[in-house]
Amino acid sequence: MIYRTLLFLFFALTLTCSIQAQFKPAGTEYTLVWQEEFENSGQVNPESWSYEKGFVRNSELQWYQEPNALVKNGKLVITGKREQIKNTKYDPESNDWRRNCEFAEYTSSSINTRNKYEFRYGIVEVRAKIDTAMGMWPAIWTLGISKPWPSNGEIDIMEYYRVTGQATILANAAWADEGAYNAKWDETKILFSEFLNKDPEWPSKFHLWRMEWTEKTIKLFLDDELLNEVDLARTINPDGFNPFHQPHYILLNLAIGGNGGDPKSTVFPKEYVVDYVRIYQKRL
Repeated sequence: MIYRTLLFLFFALTLTCSIQAQFKPAGTEYTLVWQEEFENSGQVNPESWSYEKGFVRNSELQWYQEPNALVKNGKLVITGKREQIKNTKYDPESNDWRRNCEFAEYTSSSINTRNKYEFRYGIVEVRAKIDTAMGMWPAIWTLGISKPWPSNGEIDIMEYYRVTGQATILANAAWADEGAYNAKWDETKILFSEFLNKDPEWPSKFHLWRMEWTEKTIKLFLDDELLNEVDLARTINPDGFNPFHQPHYILLNLAIGGNGGDPKSTVFPKEYVVDYVRIYQKRL
């Protein structure tokens, strides 16, 4: 009995140490300040996440709705489906694409931490598996809490879509240029074929996306490979406001169509799976 107890304590201690170890980013000056391990079951934690609903942006094809984002087996699963759904805001006389389309032919989900968890500077780590089929546009990104887009600032920790017809991994930042809704971009675009050449099984695996955000730079990584480094000395809006010196919130979504390409020939459903989201900041 004593042996069993000691053995149990040994394994418990080993497991605890293992869990604690996985929470340490590079550099000992950082500590874990927020995490989403998706350990519940069903819908996402409403204390941390909100849902976008309906047609939202970019003339995309999907209708965002809550049932397409579910937590199961310790992971968030955002499912893209081919299914027709009535546009509850349909108005045939409207000039707004979000209102003048009577039906959506696809559904998906988009969640964010706006007004629930916002942060300025630190390290963000997201472990996820993306579907790279035609029409898919998964993303891990942030938006600033004040001012309209793009004056609020956008950080694309991960985007996958098609650029001139070629599947591409992107790591970007955007801020305001002259004129309403005009953005300046600091972009990195890497053909997805480069990742497939290194690992033909890449789409079936989980990968680690990381952002290191300080007062001076934003660095964006994929599996510890630096994709983009943004100098915040030049990310100044025309009014002098720097959107990357304000708090941001996190968004996770799977868009369909638009830059993702035409999904007509794609077999649905499709899944975008997120294992965890972790945020670290410097110790005070």
